[in-house]
Amino acid sequence: MKVDSAQFVTSAKDLASCIISDLPEFAFIGRSNVGKSSLINMIAGKKELAHTSSKPGKTQLINFFEINRAWYLVDLPGYGYAKVSKSKQYDFNRDISAYLSERNNLKHIFLLVDSQIDPQGGDLSFAQWLQECDLSYSIIFTKIDRSSNSNALNNAQCFLNALSDWDLRPTKSFYCSAKTSKGRGLLLQWIHQQIPRRSKKNKPSGLNLDWMSR
Repeated sequence: MKVDSAQFVTSAKDLASCIISDLPEFAFIGRSNVGKSSLINMIAGKKELAHTSSKPGKTQLINFFEINRAWYLVDLPGYGYAKVSKSKQYDFNRDISAYLSERNNLKHIFLLVDSQIDPQGGDLSFAQWLQECDLSYSIIFTKIDRSSNSNALNNAQCFLNALSDWDLRPTKSFYCSAKTSKGRGLLLQWIHQQIPRRSKKNKPSGLNLDWMSR
């Protein structure tokens, strides 16, 4: 898939305020320091499309980016390091969980995992929550360029092994670098294959928050 157009459309604070559209959506979520904004800019081919920051946890809303006028890339707030009050953290988990489990337009979820570090319990718990909710998800290993290739691949394999130990089965796994654009073509090609030739108009449209405390 060639990206001919990519633009920010709107932000939403919760499911009820999400954009009304019949376009398929692909959501990206991960720990607050996983490099999500940089990855989104790499996918879109625009350096400043998603705001990047040295301080983790800056994304607080559900952000919609329209790609090729054919699908939405949805940037979800990160988890793990955002410095907010417990009540606001609960609101965040409730609102994001509602979007992930109830949004009809949502085609697939990409869980971003840092290839520089060992498997993290929070990432595994989130993958477990996705599977328990019967949600379609894949893993994207980020920052592949920042460490030796063998070290990054070893961390990735350890994470995949941990998923298997937990009896978790993601649809796919991708290896990406926002700096070198590694993995961009394969990821976009796979997304393209999931988009219906022409989506029929969807009717606009359990909530389990156990993963919050894991």
